[in-house]
Amino acid sequence: MLNLTVANAPFLSIVSPVYRAEQLIDELIRRIQQSIEPITENYEIVLVDDRGPDNSWGRIVAQANRDSRIKGVRLSRNFGQHRAITAGLEHAKGEWVVVMDCDLQDQPEEIPKLLAEAQEGNDIVFARRVDRQDTALKRFSSWSFYRMLSYLTETKQDPAIANFGIYHRKVIDAVLSLRESIRYFPTMVRWVGFRTSAVAVEHAERSEGTSSYNFKRLLYLALDIILAYSDKPLRLAVKLGLGISVMAFIMVLIMLYRFATGQIVVLGYTSLIISVWFFSGLLLSVLGVVGLYVGKVFEQVKNRPLYLVDLAINLDA
Repeated sequence: MLNLTVANAPFLSIVSPVYRAEQLIDELIRRIQQSIEPITENYEIVLVDDRGPDNSWGRIVAQANRDSRIKGVRLSRNFGQHRAITAGLEHAKGEWVVVMDCDLQDQPEEIPKLLAEAQEGNDIVFARRVDRQDTALKRFSSWSFYRMLSYLTETKQDPAIANFGIYHRKVIDAVLSLRESIRYFPTMVRWVGFRTSAVAVEHAERSEGTSSYNFKRLLYLALDIILAYSDKPLRLAVKLGLGISVMAFIMVLIMLYRFATGQIVVLGYTSLIISVWFFSGLLLSVLGVVGLYVGKVFEQVKNRPLYLVDLAINLDA
């Protein structure tokens, strides 16, 4: 992990992962600067290009050449939103760090409100989207995702809270100390603890393009997070196995009754049906869940870097 905390660190860092946002970069930076410059001139904006198919990096470079407080990191390939956030956090130096998406649904004008709440003694201030401006399908997918995540991780998850928020340096350092390969920033922040608050913010409509999180990607993300942060699926597999065993025992009684009353005359039929019911359900369910965990452990023990940097601009190291 990079240790970039220095004596002359900026007061505020804004970190945003960028993907397919070529048409939004200029407006994003303009609105961030307009929102925070009345508070402090001592800030930096760290934009991480997650190697999208457009020319987002070109816009980042143009803005960075205009203002040295705008810093850019371009990853070597698409590593995903939450690894891109990790890259931004490892290059951010601020005492306070704001994390926000680049699509302007997280509105920069809400940053002063978050900072004011943080300075009331809170280390973490989440932005709580009171009226989400998303499609009905995306809201339903998000609600389902967080309900399932809450149940399986046994921690309260709020679908109105995502990445947007402000975090003290000690919180960011704690998050960066977690080196698991499966990254999900909101869950990692909740895990490290510290004093937490939430502020209601307005959520804007997406001004350009569509979200890259379709149902399939949300499903895979949910599976990754659940396997990384909970062993409850293993415990559910045990319960499922016990449930199937109970069903198999009932089937034993039914088949024995039918055999005793002469309803079954084919030799071996009873034992075959009982075996299929019991072993098929039990073994497949348990092996499937265990296999998923083994796969994730195999991925983790490779100990590969979380991301690779291709290019950078205006960074000291």
